Amino acid sequence: MELGVTGSILLAVCVSLVVYFFSWKKKLNSQKLPPGPPTLPLLGTVLHVSTTEMPQSLIKLSEKYGPVLTIYIGNEPMVYLVGYDCVKEALLDHSDAFSARGNTFFATALFKDYGIVLSNGERWQQLRRFSLTTLRNFGMGKRGIAERIQEEAHFLVEQFRKNGENLFDPTDMLRLAVSNVICSIVFGERFDYEDEKFTNLLFLLKEILNTLASAWGILVNLFPNISPYIPGPHQKVFRNFGKVKEFISESVDHHKKTIDMNCPRDFIDSFLIKMEEDKNKPNTEFHFENLFMTVLDLFNAGIETTSSTLKSALLILLKHPDVAKKMQVEIDNVIGQNRLPSMEDRIKMPYTDAVIHEIQRFADITPLGLPHATSKDTVFRGHNIPKGTTVSPLMTSVLKDPKYFRHPEKFDPGHFLDEDGQLKNNEAFIPFSIGKRSCLGEGLARMEIFIFLTTILQKLQLKTNKALEDIEITPEPGKNGVILRTYQLYVEPR
Repeated sequence: MELGVTGSILLAVCVSLVVYFFSWKKKLNSQKLPPGPPTLPLLGTVLHVSTTEMPQSLIKLSEKYGPVLTIYIGNEPMVYLVGYDCVKEALLDHSDAFSARGNTFFATALFKDYGIVLSNGERWQQLRRFSLTTLRNFGMGKRGIAERIQEEAHFLVEQFRKNGENLFDPTDMLRLAVSNVICSIVFGERFDYEDEKFTNLLFLLKEILNTLASAWGILVNLFPNISPYIPGPHQKVFRNFGKVKEFISESVDHHKKTIDMNCPRDFIDSFLIKMEEDKNKPNTEFHFENLFMTVLDLFNAGIETTSSTLKSALLILLKHPDVAKKMQVEIDNVIGQNRLPSMEDRIKMPYTDAVIHEIQRFADITPLGLPHATSKDTVFRGHNIPKGTTVSPLMTSVLKDPKYFRHPEKFDPGHFLDEDGQLKNNEAFIPFSIGKRSCLGEGLARMEIFIFLTTILQKLQLKTNKALEDIEITPEPGKNGVILRTYQLYVEPR
């Protein structure tokens, strides 16, 4: 009897699996998505895509399947666009079809479509418009953004100097400096580099990023429904996210108690004033959840990418001291030693400008890009892509496209210099992406990278105790190209 019951159960399971397989196969065939590697139910294409070197494995797959290819995260398809021509055609020439924001499990679980970066439709339009206007207003105020960056660059140089000729890792100092620029805009104040609450906030944000960049961050998207209940490092993301929300909530409460409705001090004040203006509108997008997520978007967009670019810049210049020396000659000729660098100087400094362009290209900070989604059923390059399909531009394939950069894997400022030594534009240089979803903080990031880097080189000599051939400037292996190598340097006053 027991054997008969067991046999019946096994038969039912087998029949269910067969039915599931054929229904899954039928759905797969009906989608007619762009080509890609073989997929399995539940597992997707995980056997063909590296979870630790995903950008490079996608480039390899594109050699076989073409610049528009499909992989599966579990049973969910994701279309990748490879190479500048393909990305430009989608995000610029067909911007209406690819302007929605794609989603991932973590994005849905944590952000719930609030804020700017991961929202869509009217919410995204209103919040982006408001944020851009507010940032511009603060840029034209009594203390413009450029002045805030100059002030923070001075503090950063002094922090470097405190180490004398002792070796130190610049990572935390760079993050603190860049974060303080955002803090002055969002919270209306900068923090001391030793402030415990401030440093803890940055630690929490960094841990979230590191987890999302790891194999856990990718694998958890394979099983979105059960991963919240599976123990593992990814659980830190949820805990840390709650602590970050507490920090921002405390600041918002303080702003509510001290606000002058006629004179906003910072971004939070401006948002609270807008909330008050729209309080009687039933469908307003100006409420606490959108305030919290927009602030977090500004932090995520304004801290990690810029500080990582600066960290890459210093390491690259240690590897190439001849490049640093040429930049310093130009800095001395144009700026001198008696005043702070300003954005007006940049146009007179073509070599420094070209080096900064090449640093951003070579650093390749977001190799996988941020996911978009189709806003309607679309035919792109002969492929059917249904509405709502996640479509992601593979940014590393753009910034290192051999069609547009003669030495894509090599650091070469000549990529951006013409025969006369003047700055040469390259259309494939899009580190902030392009189209309607390009980075909100592009202008701020450009200012920070230029002013921070030129101020450091104006005042300090960068030194290392390593032989130049032993300095590795590529990212950490096995981290999907987004985690930079740790290193140490020391400085000498100029």
